[in-house]
Amino acid sequence: MSITLHLFYTGKNNNAQKFANEMESSGIADQIRNEDGNLSYKYYQPLDSKNTILLIDKWKNQSSLDEHHKSNMMSDISKLREKYDLTMNVEIFQEIDGNSNNNSYIRK
Repeated sequence: MSITLHLFYTGKNNNAQKFANEMESSGIADQIRNEDGNLSYKYYQPLDSKNTILLIDKWKNQSSLDEHHKSNMMSDISKLREKYDLTMNVEIFQEIDGNSNNNSYIRK
């Protein structure tokens, strides 16, 4: 059952955008996209909050997400969040019936 995370990164002075740009330019984002079990990793800009970047991150299952959280990249991501002084809010959605074709998810 797939898991989708919405991570909202918020900071001052366009720092959330700078964070996302550095995640992309440093190659960290591509490393995550290439991890076993990652189905999607995309950044978006909410229209109602210029100081926030939304990351939608989708994983095949909980074990692939757990492996990602154990990776060395998590330290790099944390350092970048600190560098840009960002707060983070996370919403988690998990597929409830095992059939991703019908988009049935529950918010955790």
